[in-house]
Amino acid sequence: MTGPQPRIGEPTYTVPARELFANRIPEITEGGPLPPLLDLEPEAAIDPSDEALVRVEHPRIRVLSNYWHAGWSTAIPATWLRRSTFERLVAVVESLPPTWGFAVFDAWRPIELQRELFDAARDYPGLMALPSSDPATPPPHLTGGAVDLTLTLNGIPIAPGSGFDDITERAHTAYLENEPGPDRHLRRALFHSMAAHGFVVYPEEWWHFEYGTRRWAAVTGTTPLFGPAAPPA
Repeated sequence: MTGPQPRIGEPTYTVPARELFANRIPEITEGGPLPPLLDLEPEAAIDPSDEALVRVEHPRIRVLSNYWHAGWSTAIPATWLRRSTFERLVAVVESLPPTWGFAVFDAWRPIELQRELFDAARDYPGLMALPSSDPATPPPHLTGGAVDLTLTLNGIPIAPGSGFDDITERAHTAYLENEPGPDRHLRRALFHSMAAHGFVVYPEEWWHFEYGTRRWAAVTGTTPLFGPAAPPA
């Protein structure tokens, strides 16, 4: 790839919550304080599912394809999830008030892109999962069970306190718990709506949710559902 290289933390097509709201957030319920957020050591994916990946398409879900538009050389324009993960995501968005929806930054991610992002983030240890090619230890996005997303209002993607791939502590899911205002309200609303349908959040990234992955299994005390996956040819 020629020209300037894309960087972690590129603009993410979102509008800061404080630019949209003064005090009152229309219709959407915050759900109360966040519970303790766990990030336990994942187990090996010893019995991966053969459940298919499906394309993310829904009238209330915007697909932003951030890495594709930002120019990452191994990114793809389409967005994919495991079928059951996508079905749960649809259930979440349809539970929201009608003017609200989701914008998806990223979902299934090829191992080549995981490696490209990991190499770019070497100065920020832990920011990107290890691009393991071992079928028992796939990075979450390679399984199709991880999704990066934010809320939208009337189709406008919102940044509640930070943007996607923010590398500061403000990206931590619970960072705003002592800062009342629209940003905290929306982070809580996003967390509780996703948790109600079986997703777990990555404590260091408010936008990153998982279902069926090794991290999900560790947090929920179950076994992983998904190993590595690939879209249909």
